[in-house]
Amino acid sequence: MRKERAKKRPLLPDPRFNDQLVTRFVNNLMLDGKKSIAYKIFYDAIDIVSEKTEEGNGLELWKEALTNVMPHVEVRSRRVGGANFQIPRQIRPDRKVTMAMKWLILFARKRNEKSMAAKLAGEIMAAAKEEGAAVKKRTDTHRMAEANKAFSHFRF
Repeated sequence: MRKERAKKRPLLPDPRFNDQLVTRFVNNLMLDGKKSIAYKIFYDAIDIVSEKTEEGNGLELWKEALTNVMPHVEVRSRRVGGANFQIPRQIRPDRKVTMAMKWLILFARKRNEKSMAAKLAGEIMAAAKEEGAAVKKRTDTHRMAEANKAFSHFRF
């Protein structure tokens, strides 16, 4: 589009929890347009999390895991005077959520459990306890931004 930014389309809330955030997560989880399979994987993962924890509320634990994975700063590459610098920047709130979801799904797919639901449940429980690969990715991103703080004056 040439002139204006594309309008954000409203998301329908998911059927079980009536939550738009769940729909957004399932859309990221979905492969080849198979949304019903993605919903089944997500709901099974939430059920596994509910069974394995004493609180029993898998959705709350998932939201806590998302906030633990959410980055606050990132580094963007910028060319200044023939050299590339990694410049730390604040992240927009909607991008924070998107990055957290994508990292949770990415590192869940790399786990060694049997089914995708078990992999996702394992990553959610690890992230809720502030451990696991997705949380490590966030800390690495923050560490990189901290190391390049000296270049933040190039941001304009």
